[in-house]
Amino acid sequence: MEDENVRDALLKKKYYDNCPGCKVDKAKELKTDVTFLNLLNIWIVVLCSSLPIASLFPYLYFMVRDFNFAEREEDISAYAGYVGSAFMLGRSLTSIFWGVVADRYGRKPVAVFGILSVIIFNTLFGLSTSFWMAVAMRFFLGSLNGLQGPMKAYSTEIFREEKQSLGLSTVSAAWGIGLIIGPVIGGYLAQPTVKYPHLFPKDSFWDKFPYFLPSLVISAFAVMVAISCIWLPETLHNHPLSNESIDDAKAVETGSKRKDVDKIIQKDENLFMNRPLMSSVVVYSIFSLCDIAYTEVFSLWAVSPRRLGGLDFTTDNVGDVLTISGIGLIVSQLFIYPRLERTFGPVRFARITAVFSIPLLQIYPFIAMLSGMTLYVVINIASLLKNVISMTIITGLFIMQNRAVEQNQRGATNGIAMTAMSLFQAVGPAGGGAVLAWSQKRMHASFLPGTHMVFFVLNVVVGLGVVLMFTPFLREKKKPSSGKIVTLS
Repeated sequence: MEDENVRDALLKKKYYDNCPGCKVDKAKELKTDVTFLNLLNIWIVVLCSSLPIASLFPYLYFMVRDFNFAEREEDISAYAGYVGSAFMLGRSLTSIFWGVVADRYGRKPVAVFGILSVIIFNTLFGLSTSFWMAVAMRFFLGSLNGLQGPMKAYSTEIFREEKQSLGLSTVSAAWGIGLIIGPVIGGYLAQPTVKYPHLFPKDSFWDKFPYFLPSLVISAFAVMVAISCIWLPETLHNHPLSNESIDDAKAVETGSKRKDVDKIIQKDENLFMNRPLMSSVVVYSIFSLCDIAYTEVFSLWAVSPRRLGGLDFTTDNVGDVLTISGIGLIVSQLFIYPRLERTFGPVRFARITAVFSIPLLQIYPFIAMLSGMTLYVVINIASLLKNVISMTIITGLFIMQNRAVEQNQRGATNGIAMTAMSLFQAVGPAGGGAVLAWSQKRMHASFLPGTHMVFFVLNVVVGLGVVLMFTPFLREKKKPSSGKIVTLS
């Protein structure tokens, strides 16, 4: 009975009228349903963040070519990789900072500032007139766009625990859709004077800046998202510990049941010593490296000529493939993934799908041998499966990371994850572009000729990630027997 009284005293909740976090918690206690508005808020903010990341990949080859920076055609892919990596390099330097800011001042201010950075620097990137200007704009865009990590924390806090997988799968879906729809926008709208001469005449502004229209469309969407953030609920608490809670804590500390209470009270811990968190961050970073490298390699490989092992696609063709993948990803993440995650668990489900991605990747070079309708059908199926598998893995790791810590450390936690992931992803585009350029120079090699090599290298990274997804390396956070944790700070 005494144990129950102690636990009831500690778990008793007091809501503050002027605290936005308390308002969210009270709403969660009063109802268990997931509101569409909460999902929509998460969706559009994360989508705004992810759209610029890969939107340039379909036309980046042509953009770098038009800069006349590369001396040889085979070097274009390598220089394109440097432009792609600049965003991730910038984000890796500031993600922890933005996470700490989100823990101190709230998720909403960081989200709004990140959206404003998209409006400014994504627009300027579309107006780039030189290779180094393009690199600089991408670097600043990555440095100042710190909303991805805080939004993962937000999606965990805005829903009750049993609905958190849906919140985080929405983050993954929006993130994945941005990485797919972004290239679709870039593929369809780049070089408009060539594709749509009746709307965009030659020798006009659009001919001078042929890659500005995709950036303009994404920036216009970001303006609308920035306005909608006025109604975005804040989940961070802004009040100190109540006197009632302090008295309860003091009474407990002087009582005879200190050991039992220690099981209930969880204080701030060193995040770098949190084994479940850090192991999941490492695995997350490895798969993120592979995903961003694949995204760039796929677009560059698809538009490469047949003589270099590519598909000789136009940017419109790439856009068609990615559109179909995007539709499939939406259906998978919002309707299929939450049910399978509840059946298998996030980590086990991620392990199963990760294993299947290895043979899938290795068939890509053989797809280039096909032609006509067979080529379009097979490449669409492969692209759809690859993107669904990638988001399944990432979502499972999202859930694991955010369950490994309490609310007051989630911003910093996701900042650490974003920093590590961004460092790995900074290597991805540059490394993927360099390996693709190298593989296209060895079309007649006896061992893994041509593009067989670049997809083999991607599979080596995937294989490493699969191995690390199992124990003893990857460990999940265990819940206390009471099923509840209270943080007093």
